Amino acid sequence: PDPTSITGGALRAPSVTAGAHSLPTPATATQGRAVSRPHRVPEKHISIQRQLADLEKLADLSEGEFTSAVSQNTDQHVAAGRKPCPLCPEEKFKACYSHKLHRHLQNLHWKVSVEFEGYRMCICHLPCRPVKPNLIGDQSSTKLGAHYHCIICSATITRRTDMIGHIKRHVNKGETESRYIAAPAPKSSHEVLKEADTDVQVLPNYSTPQKSDSYFNPKMKLNRQLIFCALAVLAEERNPLECLDAFGATGIMGLQWAKHLGNSVKVTINDFNENSVTMIQENCHLNKMKVMMNTKEEDDCDETTEEGEENVGIIDVTKMDANIIMHLRSFDFIHLDPFGTAVNYLDSAFRNVRNLGIVSVTSTDISSLYAKAQHVAQRHYGCNVVRTEYYKELAARIVVAAVARAAARCNKGIEVLLAVALEHFVLVVVRVLRGPSPADDSVKKIRYLIHCQWCEERIFQEGNMVEENPYRQLLCDCHGSMPGKTAVELGPLWSGSLFNTGFLRRMLFEAVQHGLDEIQPLVKTLICEAECTTLKQFSIHGPASQNKQEECGVFIKTPDTAADYYVVQGKRKSNEMSRNTGKRQKSENNAEHPAFYYNIHRHSIKGMNMPKLNKFLQYLSQAGYRVSRTHFDPMGVRTNAPLAQFKSILVKYSTPTYTGGQAEGPLQSTEDAQAEDNVQAAVADKSGDMECRTWNYLAQFFLKLTKFQIECPFN
Repeated sequence: PDPTSITGGALRAPSVTAGAHSLPTPATATQGRAVSRPHRVPEKHISIQRQLADLEKLADLSEGEFTSAVSQNTDQHVAAGRKPCPLCPEEKFKACYSHKLHRHLQNLHWKVSVEFEGYRMCICHLPCRPVKPNLIGDQSSTKLGAHYHCIICSATITRRTDMIGHIKRHVNKGETESRYIAAPAPKSSHEVLKEADTDVQVLPNYSTPQKSDSYFNPKMKLNRQLIFCALAVLAEERNPLECLDAFGATGIMGLQWAKHLGNSVKVTINDFNENSVTMIQENCHLNKMKVMMNTKEEDDCDETTEEGEENVGIIDVTKMDANIIMHLRSFDFIHLDPFGTAVNYLDSAFRNVRNLGIVSVTSTDISSLYAKAQHVAQRHYGCNVVRTEYYKELAARIVVAAVARAAARCNKGIEVLLAVALEHFVLVVVRVLRGPSPADDSVKKIRYLIHCQWCEERIFQEGNMVEENPYRQLLCDCHGSMPGKTAVELGPLWSGSLFNTGFLRRMLFEAVQHGLDEIQPLVKTLICEAECTTLKQFSIHGPASQNKQEECGVFIKTPDTAADYYVVQGKRKSNEMSRNTGKRQKSENNAEHPAFYYNIHRHSIKGMNMPKLNKFLQYLSQAGYRVSRTHFDPMGVRTNAPLAQFKSILVKYSTPTYTGGQAEGPLQSTEDAQAEDNVQAAVADKSGDMECRTWNYLAQFFLKLTKFQIECPFN
């Protein structure tokens, strides 16, 4: 075979596949083809045509231009007015007249073809594909299988669906027909996207990739910015900082770290996929950064740097399994973002992470975490979960509990700095505390949750002793008034705090410094949620100034804590840094927010108009309870008020639907109050009558049942 027919062009030569028969198509074989090489461009197979008429013209050619497998009596058939099929052997389809041949080509070849860039890859029945012979007694017969010829490579594929997938894989890899035609400057099929001043090349199918392709999700931009701010805060504490992006894909996250944080971080981007590693290297060169492969600097990285311009940083790109690299090397910051759950990599992440380092985990298996696939959550996390009104916070606590157990197996404890659960992902950022004592303290915070399925009341189970009636721990009386089992046990879950206020404030400061405007509202909401307050605005200042915050239109000056902006300088493992960091962590985590939240729509009263959410927060605050909004649910309220008080305040400030444009708040008119009392009395009378009727029906039923049992002979 001609070696140029394999890699030289998109049109396949007949010698590529054994027994393949090819013929230059009239008026289409050389039309629109510019050849830059001195030798000829490889020709495509005769089953690949642009129009149906081109297939019909092949039957009009002379016998010398056909192969012996098609027909050896072409001249006789043409003389008799009959034409053979150019894609079928003589024993499968005999020569026929033009109208019958047209129907045959249209129905059996053209309609089942695969289209690509204006060409049709028709099904071929010629003996191009080697088939194993079938032995029947002493006779051997060879079955001629139908197949397709790929216009890009030399493959012959039997099924149409497989051929479509084969072509899609070529397109995803950028291997189109234009790539195989020699050209002075072939145009790249990659698309360049820009995020946070970082350019990244992605494939055309970056939103819906194949298994072997790199994935870039624009919807995860908030996730990447939150992780960047967390790393920026850690970079202020220790310098230099060794950080790992264990699943690089396109390398966008590691590139943002190196580009914006500069020499304060040493970035390592890892991926097990060869195509992803190649794309990471190309993206590093695109952003004018040096690439380190196997601790050796690439020679060609200097070619991408313009004269007089220095590289922003050096990035270490590795190709190995994530568990292996985390076992071999130690890091200060590790980010895990696999496809789905990250429980398979938690043990390796905590094995060599340094003391007071940070591990961030992004879980995208929301179907199991959000209680849509409960058996998967039981299999991955060992956790029983049901769909509740606070299912997003439940998912975050499930992931934190799995992280805490993995850290405890390595004699390490955790401090949760951040836990976010949005539509597409669950992000957990924890600080690692080395030692068995912090590990024991973290494990003690993993408890079971008792959840009432009638009123959505919930409480963490106290103690490890088996109680005779665990329903007594719930504040509601649904078990006494409702038949059957009314509550379920969920967990094990993380029962501690999900936020660190001081760390979040420093994250907000870093977001302002780097111009990340999109996540600032989210971080402000997290700060309010961590403190369980309703603050509206935040002013970011340096350590020497005071913070001004606004609550209900009034500016409040709060004394500045130097610990919020404290920067540790010097050696990474110094005892002074550890003591100061530990003191700061204790001061930051002194006020723990209430666990879980309530959805006001879930507890609304039918026929009543609820107050506005912000006004309802004011009513709860005036009643003496801590209250805040939550990022988990736009209509959720995080408060330490019991559910009964929550409902009573909601009912108190709700207005009947028939009042129309009445102002929100409790009913003040005596006439309206009298009317409401009359309505309630009437409802009570009707309910009493209904109860009496029900008891009468039950009495008559039991009387008849007793009479029937007495009269039955078998009793």
